[in-house]
Amino acid sequence: MNQQTRLVFPFSAIVGQEIMKKALLLNAVNPKIGGVLIRGQKGTSKSIAVRALAQLLPDIQVVPNCAFHCDPGSPDTLCDNCAARIAGGEKLGIAVRQVSVVDLPVGATENRVVGTLDIERAIKTGEKHFDPGLLAAANRGILYIDEVNLLDDHLVDVLLDAAAMGVNTVEREGMSFSHPAQFILVGTMNPEEGELRPQLLDRFGLAVEVKGLSDQTHRAEIVRRRFAFEEDTASFVNSWANDQEDLRRKVVEAKTLLPSVELNNEMLNLVTQICVDFAVDGHRADIVMHKTAITIAAFYGRTKVSESDVKEAAELSLLHRRRRQPFEDAQFDQKQLEKSIQTWQDYRDPKSRDEALEEQEDASEDGNHHNARGSPDAGIVFEPGSPYSVKAITTPLLDQLYRNETGRRSKTKSATRTGRYVGSELPKGRVVDLAFDATVRAASPHQSRRKAETSGANALIIEKYDLRQKIRETKVGNFIMFVLDGSGSMIAEERMVATKGAILSLLLDAYQRRDHVGLIIFRDYSAELVLPPTNSIDLAQKLLRKLPAGGRTPLTHGLKLGLHVTNEYLRRKPKAIPLLILVSDGKGNVKFNGGDPTEEAIAVCREIKEARIHSIGIDTEEKDRICGRMEDLCLEMGSLYLRPEELKADQLASTIKERMSNWQ
Repeated sequence: MNQQTRLVFPFSAIVGQEIMKKALLLNAVNPKIGGVLIRGQKGTSKSIAVRALAQLLPDIQVVPNCAFHCDPGSPDTLCDNCAARIAGGEKLGIAVRQVSVVDLPVGATENRVVGTLDIERAIKTGEKHFDPGLLAAANRGILYIDEVNLLDDHLVDVLLDAAAMGVNTVEREGMSFSHPAQFILVGTMNPEEGELRPQLLDRFGLAVEVKGLSDQTHRAEIVRRRFAFEEDTASFVNSWANDQEDLRRKVVEAKTLLPSVELNNEMLNLVTQICVDFAVDGHRADIVMHKTAITIAAFYGRTKVSESDVKEAAELSLLHRRRRQPFEDAQFDQKQLEKSIQTWQDYRDPKSRDEALEEQEDASEDGNHHNARGSPDAGIVFEPGSPYSVKAITTPLLDQLYRNETGRRSKTKSATRTGRYVGSELPKGRVVDLAFDATVRAASPHQSRRKAETSGANALIIEKYDLRQKIRETKVGNFIMFVLDGSGSMIAEERMVATKGAILSLLLDAYQRRDHVGLIIFRDYSAELVLPPTNSIDLAQKLLRKLPAGGRTPLTHGLKLGLHVTNEYLRRKPKAIPLLILVSDGKGNVKFNGGDPTEEAIAVCREIKEARIHSIGIDTEEKDRICGRMEDLCLEMGSLYLRPEELKADQLASTIKERMSNWQ
């Protein structure tokens, strides 16, 4: 349904979430800021705020019947079609429309997003025809991506490139088509479902963190307003009409004032001081902060940027840009901001410079410390050992399926136009990725006959059955199911420290290769799925740190649950590539169905092998006490058997990749 043909919840009626609303309004005033990423829990008004924003924007003039909503008053930004019409002497008309919100679904293909050139039509008729995509529909409007962190990385990159350039250019086999793509980009995400890559995070102009309101009065007001909106939508919207008009007028006035706002050298020095102190990579942060600061000043009706404007701009611009290590929480360092402002002020006042330096030295002596272990109600919690780089782990594919997923572990055929061109095939429908060389080769033997049968002067005559589609090869992530022994034997000589360190290292590898992971722990008399399948590697490592050790070893329970969860995941995503990693000494001592624990575990291992699930067994038994239980289990599973220290990239003589290539 068109977002503009129905009444939406008024922007001004949203309770709380002032920082999120401010970030959206600033992008409405100045789309050149580069959009906003809204991170936070479910049910915090993220989607409502985005859809409501369009109601505050003034109507726009467009060229009638133009798929790209071109601005008739801006000849420099016209699409190729409108530019050709003007070049032919045609006078473009004017129509008025509301600003639209275009939703980009998580499963969208690249063709659906950027549009497509009809290569088949071009070859057969010589005409260049472009089918517009979502970027065309979003031009001069709002492009909204819910769960942007679940979108394929290459699509996010395309979107951010278009947002930065303001133009979408599609090139295929020597043909190209360009159209304006100027939109406010808004992405929302729940960090628990996985993070965006740092290089993609940086491309969003602003980022904000939203949480549910804890104040009881505010929560009650949210409920009252929502019920009032649902019971009588028109009346509720009308009751907020004056507030909406005031906010709309403020946005329009700020847009008018924006070109007159000045940011002097002192304020620019403050911007760069903050960026240097926050150790951000590159210079995009400085540029975005500059744009945001002048937009904030315009929003408040001022023509000169103040220190408070820069401070507010930093809070919106740097949350997602502070350099951090994998698994480190994304958070804004308010103390660092205050310190940067103080440093800037002190350097403006040389008399207090020495005092400021002394304060910084004193502050640097403070550090954070944590205990190596805790003692919860059940079991002992060990901190993981230090993570390390692991040797390349690849899972050979047992099929030739085309996959849309992205990642960096296993090679597969690509269902998109990304990846390395490795061959060609007959198309199964419309040609979207023409293999031009293969098409010419297919047509070449027929040229003499075709030219004799036609009077055309074409140098090359191509028929539909000559067309060939490219076969591309790319890499995809895996689904890695960790099954961890949390029994009392893991406490001996703090074996759990090394074990958690090994798993943390594998999680780091999974983060870099864009895998999905799940985590099971078995201890006492049962197994527990502590982390259902997710691509949130951050969440996995947080749970790993809290896992206790102690009690008996229900090995069969852990294997059975690991098999069940993996099979359920494959039912939902049949093209997924599974990898089960068992971390244990292999000494099960808890019955599953009343039989011998060892024989029961071996039976489940055989089931895992029959299900064609790749697996790795990491033996946690001490070197001088190895009894061979894990090796036996690995043999039954068809697993790769490793010691924890063998995972280290600098200690494994023959690579895991080579050994895994022999898996059946």
